[in-house]
Amino acid sequence: MEKVTSLKHLFVTVFLSNFATIVVIPGITDVTMSALCPGQDQCSLAIYLTGFQQAITGAGTVVMMPLIGSLSDVYGRKALLTLPMTVSIIPLVILSYSRTRNFFYAYYVSKTLTAMLAEGSLLCLSLAYVADNISERRRASAFGIVSGVICAAFVAGTLAARFISTAQTFQVAAIISMIAIVYMRIFLKDIKYNTELMQPILTTGEEIAQSDVESSVKVEVFKKTPSLKDLVYLLNSSATLSQAALVAFFNSLAEGGLQASALYFFKARFHFNKDQYADLMLIMGIAGSISQLLFMPMLVPVIGEEKLLSMALFMSFLCLTVNSIAWSIWVPYVISAFGIFTCIATPCLRSIVSKQVGPHEQGIAQGCISGISSFANIISPLIFSPLTDLFLSKRAPFYFPGFSIMCAGFISMIAFIPSLLIRGLPYSSSKKVNRDNGSRGM
Repeated sequence: MEKVTSLKHLFVTVFLSNFATIVVIPGITDVTMSALCPGQDQCSLAIYLTGFQQAITGAGTVVMMPLIGSLSDVYGRKALLTLPMTVSIIPLVILSYSRTRNFFYAYYVSKTLTAMLAEGSLLCLSLAYVADNISERRRASAFGIVSGVICAAFVAGTLAARFISTAQTFQVAAIISMIAIVYMRIFLKDIKYNTELMQPILTTGEEIAQSDVESSVKVEVFKKTPSLKDLVYLLNSSATLSQAALVAFFNSLAEGGLQASALYFFKARFHFNKDQYADLMLIMGIAGSISQLLFMPMLVPVIGEEKLLSMALFMSFLCLTVNSIAWSIWVPYVISAFGIFTCIATPCLRSIVSKQVGPHEQGIAQGCISGISSFANIISPLIFSPLTDLFLSKRAPFYFPGFSIMCAGFISMIAFIPSLLIRGLPYSSSKKVNRDNGSRGM
């Protein structure tokens, strides 16, 4: 089994790509407000356009993530990484040229379309790549390192945004994205599937017979686009997978609610600007890096991913609740430091899912969870964009500007409840299930 250090080229690719994504985030709210509602601290059009983009992106990724994950099981992670990393450059180039209203709308359309393919693809395929090359015993720590690298990119991108102008951030992001693609194509190598792990869950009878005769033959699980029955059957193959899917949905719904409302809430409540957003992101990134690069590898063998997942979700509920009633400008900064607890939810959940499937389903399993998260991102703006707009306006039925964030906290608590039921039993060779038989049984 390969060591974690052998994944260094993947870590560099993840860092560069996420740096390019994150460096523009602190300034995008100001760019949006300046293009749509110049001189204002509250803009209904900006809130609804952001929510609409989030919903459309979610609808696209619901379809694309399982498909990309499945295709990567057949054609390799590297080949499937190339397309989303390439198309994600287009919106950055547009805003690096100009940020006037017309160029903003061009950015908005291109970002919406490209995000359907690129949103979540890097994480999904990176985790599948790690699962291909790291044993189950060390996989949770490796997933934590991937998330830690993302947090490190979060810190670096936020620091860069703090010290360069808005125009330069988009230029830097476009250049770094190009470097990431070139580096990935040159240095990242697809490593053969780990044949030490057992038989895939979703196989045909012919494939099972072939594997019994000659185990060294590589089995291509999905020779066609995975159907909805394939995905449902995969989730139903394990109670743990079903529970993890439920947690992923509600956790993503809560995160989507925070994404749709927090920046506009802080803008209206405390008049935040680009630099203050960057400070918040910097604190969260540092906390996440420390947590996932240092604490998580030490805690997982002792406590286990299941208990860490529940702890992270409960802390998320507490943080969202306190943010919703933030009474002073320092409150969001203090709460951001608690990212040291909340940020470990995703790597723990992904590790649990990874251990429930065989080596040839890693891509489809991670893609399926990403698709479920994306489905939550469709629903989230439909709920939280109108709610945020209502409670930040004079039309609110009662004064509670952070009401939408409070609702996100309650949803996080809903995710916490099924997380208590998860028992991360390892994948077993007894899970030799014929896909055709499974489909007929549905």
